[in-house]
Amino acid sequence: MILRHGNLVMLAGLISLLAAGKTSIAEQLVFIDTGFENASPLDWEVLDDGAVRVDLLYDHERDSPNRAAGHWHFRVEAEPDSELTIVLNHLSNVWNGRSAIAGSDATITFTSPDGKSWEAQQTEFIRAAGQLKFTVKIPASGSLWIARLPPYRISDLDRFLDEIRQHPLVEITPIGHTLQGRPLEIVRVGREDAPYRVFLRARAHPWEPGGNWVLEGMLRHLLATADDKDVSYLNRFCIYVMPMANKDGVANGRTRFNMLGKDLNRDWNAPADPKLCPENVALEAWLTAMLDAGRRPHLALEMHNDESGKLHLSRPVDTQLDAYLARMKRFENLLREKTWFREGATDPHFQNSGTLGEGWLRRFGIDAVVHELNANWIAGLQSPPSAEHWMLYGRQLCDVFDAYFE
Repeated sequence: MILRHGNLVMLAGLISLLAAGKTSIAEQLVFIDTGFENASPLDWEVLDDGAVRVDLLYDHERDSPNRAAGHWHFRVEAEPDSELTIVLNHLSNVWNGRSAIAGSDATITFTSPDGKSWEAQQTEFIRAAGQLKFTVKIPASGSLWIARLPPYRISDLDRFLDEIRQHPLVEITPIGHTLQGRPLEIVRVGREDAPYRVFLRARAHPWEPGGNWVLEGMLRHLLATADDKDVSYLNRFCIYVMPMANKDGVANGRTRFNMLGKDLNRDWNAPADPKLCPENVALEAWLTAMLDAGRRPHLALEMHNDESGKLHLSRPVDTQLDAYLARMKRFENLLREKTWFREGATDPHFQNSGTLGEGWLRRFGIDAVVHELNANWIAGLQSPPSAEHWMLYGRQLCDVFDAYFE
């Protein structure tokens, strides 16, 4: 075995292994497990220096050079109390036809001893190689879960929906199925005849669980305060959510596209293809029925994760924008006032054709915006993100909507 660059951490690990009767750092690793829900597809091998290289597998966009590998979720089985250096490989993505590394100096990873409680950990970003490197200590159980962000799985959603589905202010409506046959639903919380309607969609991109945590925090808060006469939320608005748009991608640990290579946050400038993205066809059919019934959403948020955390206000060239931009500026100001949001909106010339935000604005006249949640850092809390922070944001959004429609 070769110790490179005078690596004292590796040397200390070697000494501890020798004391335990191990002759090679590689011997401390037993297995990398990906045989569970939402685990990412990957290959792995132990390098000469004892580090474990994990090769993430790309998912590819149809009819495009675009590829994505930004989701990781796996379980390491190794000697208790040993240390492993992990090198995540294959982060050299292609986005909108351009090379784009899926990471930065700020990128973090999360570890968990039980797959439930997660702690943020810094990484070393190796830009030239498209890699992230970090060292983990294996707990006494001999197992450690590693993930890009605190996971939110289909089973988590199912448990939550089962918990709330009997509430008199909840309606869960099946709207269709994914390519692999998983059911899609719209969840309404509040009265159908409420003066205002808000729509939110999460998980168009499988690697981005922040929106799910936000939605759960929001819906729990709405139901917990529904009987409080001093809280007027559900007297003023009701919430419609599509909680998990790309269930196949979530189940299979994919990064960005559905199982036939379609980005569910693109091509909203035209009707969706029922053969390639039934997920979007189902949502558009639901929206059309809402419009026909005179129940147009007054505001729509498409929830995502990225490394900026901004509001993406797209500007279709053939659409009257002045009133829309004024309302979105008011919405942004309320976010700053009533939540931990600090990142702001994208620049005044930003345009991202085909997103749900732009498509719903141009085609249906709905005030729609793509809302990113920073995957590395919450500026307003001066903290890495967590499930708890995102659920807090969901609760705070209730105050924003209440003030926005006042």
